[in-house]
Amino acid sequence: MLFNNHTLVEEIRRQAKAKKLSVDEDFWSLLGIWINERMLVELLDLLSGQIDAIVNIDPDLSEKEILGIAARHMVTFLGAHSASVRIYDPNAEKMISYGSYPSEEERRESDVPFRGTIAGQVAESGEPFLSSDLLKEELYRNKRVVYGRGVSSLMAIPLEIPRFFPRERNAVGVIQIYYAEAGHNFSPVEVKLAVLMAKRLSFVMARKKILYLNRSNEKREAIVRHIFSKLGSRGGIKMKEIFNSVVPELAELVDLQSCALFSVKRDLEGVILESGFPNHNGYHSIGKSLPVNSEPAFELLLNLQDYRGESRYEVVTPLYILVVDPQRSDLISDNLKKMAEQNRINSILYIPLSVDGEITHFMTFDALDQKKRYRDDEISLLLFLGRELMKAQKMERLDDALHDFKNPAIATAGFARRLKRLIKKGDMEGSKEKIDWYSDIILEETSRLQELAMSLYHVGEKQAVDFAEVLKRRFIINREVIKEELRQNIELKEGPFHNGLKVKCHPVQLERVFDNLLNNATKAVPLLGGVISICTYEHGKWACAEISNTGSISDEDSMKLLEGEGEGRGLYITQRIMRLLNGKIEIRCVENMTTFVVCFPLWRP
Repeated sequence: MLFNNHTLVEEIRRQAKAKKLSVDEDFWSLLGIWINERMLVELLDLLSGQIDAIVNIDPDLSEKEILGIAARHMVTFLGAHSASVRIYDPNAEKMISYGSYPSEEERRESDVPFRGTIAGQVAESGEPFLSSDLLKEELYRNKRVVYGRGVSSLMAIPLEIPRFFPRERNAVGVIQIYYAEAGHNFSPVEVKLAVLMAKRLSFVMARKKILYLNRSNEKREAIVRHIFSKLGSRGGIKMKEIFNSVVPELAELVDLQSCALFSVKRDLEGVILESGFPNHNGYHSIGKSLPVNSEPAFELLLNLQDYRGESRYEVVTPLYILVVDPQRSDLISDNLKKMAEQNRINSILYIPLSVDGEITHFMTFDALDQKKRYRDDEISLLLFLGRELMKAQKMERLDDALHDFKNPAIATAGFARRLKRLIKKGDMEGSKEKIDWYSDIILEETSRLQELAMSLYHVGEKQAVDFAEVLKRRFIINREVIKEELRQNIELKEGPFHNGLKVKCHPVQLERVFDNLLNNATKAVPLLGGVISICTYEHGKWACAEISNTGSISDEDSMKLLEGEGEGRGLYITQRIMRLLNGKIEIRCVENMTTFVVCFPLWRP
């Protein structure tokens, strides 16, 4: 028997009021049986039903939804007025609001201090806290709640979610159950039942975490699989494709509307938007360079400023910066506030990515929800994503450099062979002019190969370069490549040129644009032969170049090429550099001739 009838009845008979009853011995025996078989059975049925209701909460719901449903069950079962949940954030040392019933999240304080509050004391001690008069309770600071919500008594129950890894700490929090009447008498059974329900809620949260970790591992494997699948593809790794394939993988695990990867310039004066999701409708201006001081969050992230903001609007930790309310945070510029408002962004997460202690990149994640906190496992997943994208970016640059090595390498080999033949003839004086010219080209192109290799890490300083002269030099190199590849019946035409046009850029980048366009033009000429021509001109505030070749292209293919969606890598590289240099490109097709027009902002001293 679960309960000893005799002991239970004897305990009742010893009570003062029971001693006054005039009943025979059979009554007490029947009372014990009734309590054991009826009252306790009904109580256990009711209790197990409530426990099952909590345990069976769908773990696929969000944390706030789970906690809100559990709060509703506890309020209903205990006959309370309302309930709320707060979770301790060790990074911010705050008790963060994490759901309530009835839902009053808009009116509640988003966080309260850990020290000197009921919520903090319960989370730290792991013991329930009872207050029959909140107006007299010193630890309950916000007395407006008592008047505004019509509550007077409080039972605060600890909530603990167990850790899963040795270095991880248990997540702790508090469930605050409010009662309308003042002087509420908290019975031991009531408190025990609330504690039991809170422990079952911990089980639900643990199930959710197990499911999340399992799916997180699947997503990590999917991210790596997406990246490595691109390694063997013909087009190589393209960050845009990587973003478009891996970010949606995270949608069901981490609520985000968009994300972006930034690289940090070595001088810490600026950042470059390397890639982003989504990449349509101008949401992300890939290649755009921004001064670090344009966004206070950038300066804080790179440790160039100390944090002096209002912590209720942001969470600042060594691992990340979370802007909870972009419209009120001092870490967000006016321009970004407008963009956030237009796109209904209600929280922004910044995660730094470092190599050997130096922050070289960082990622931003925009969310529609006003996120109060991110769990450690969510941050871990996003850090993993960031590090994998850093690897992908390096591989993309390597693919780009390998692609652009071809033309200068072929030309250098061709001119080196010519130089060797001249030297073998022995007529050094008679061939001096050609020897000098071949030597100059070999020196220029090997230097350029060196610059391409160095561009994997940095591209040096911007310079004012002669637009037409760069195009002419690249045309000479392409002519040599045509000879080396034994292409027949290609007629080369130069001019007219508008000399003296200056553009401010990294020379190697402009050379790569012209090399890729000339290389594509050569490939596009039909096997029976055709024409490749170049010219430059000034158009308003733009320095423009036209590279034309025999052959036509459909409007659909033109759009694909302009969007960097073609099979080849050359135009993909060209598009990225054009965005970086604030240039523009268009394609014209007239009478079996295709013309690429590239324009860059004119530089005037």
